[in-house]
Amino acid sequence: MKICVAGLGLIGGSICMALKRAGYSVAGWNRSQKAAAFALENSIIDGIAVSFENYDVVFVALPPEATVKFINSNTFADGAVVADICGVKQYITKEVNSRPRNFSYVGCHPMAGKEVIGIENACADLFDRASMVITSDSSTDARALDAVRVLTRDMGFKYIVECTAEVHDRKIAYTSQLAHVVSNAYVKDGELNGCIGFTGGSFQDMTRIAGVDEYVWASLYLNNSSNLSEKIGNLICSLQKIKDCIDGGNYSRLCSVLREGREVFDSGRKTAALPEISVTKIK
Repeated sequence: MKICVAGLGLIGGSICMALKRAGYSVAGWNRSQKAAAFALENSIIDGIAVSFENYDVVFVALPPEATVKFINSNTFADGAVVADICGVKQYITKEVNSRPRNFSYVGCHPMAGKEVIGIENACADLFDRASMVITSDSSTDARALDAVRVLTRDMGFKYIVECTAEVHDRKIAYTSQLAHVVSNAYVKDGELNGCIGFTGGSFQDMTRIAGVDEYVWASLYLNNSSNLSEKIGNLICSLQKIKDCIDGGNYSRLCSVLREGREVFDSGRKTAALPEISVTKIK
């Protein structure tokens, strides 16, 4: 199987390394030649791709708009599998399905990352305890889905989560994008300065993802705007309830609001998977 990864950042580079660890030969391509040269020199890839007609599988590890531009401006082999790894899926799926294609598209989203970016921070074991979300619909080719499942397993992922692009974007607005929004807002308080010695695990958890690339995340937010806006609105309402209790000195009401959150959390941990989501444990 001939594989190429387009986009040699942290995630793309880690895909290359995970696949090579599993015994695959992997070519790479990047918009910046510097990253491609680094990947080749450090044996992260086996060669630099100049075109994509000869690959059986092409992973596209680029931001949303760049992913669509890459797919629309390049030629792929008949029947090839083209799989993007963007953090939004409806936008990519709609754009890919907007015209006839000679390849089979599968949406992917590896649920793993670091606070740092760049090919120099890629690692072969980034996905070893992570989930790969794979999106599909009635038009998705079964053979392509199977190929991506096999590669997901071989890259070391622990779970495969399958759903539609719509379900993915709704869930990811809450589990990932909202968390990044909160972290970004949290560090803007002037009290951040001089916190050495006052921080514990909760502070580290809240601030860990505040320093992400604003250009990448702004694109992700805007391409999932309706879902994310709803989640931000829900959070604002919940915060306002707590603030009102604190401002009013209402101990019993504050306890009730906090208890509600604890009970919702406890209930959510016990809830079975939704019927529109399939979860497979690989190992």
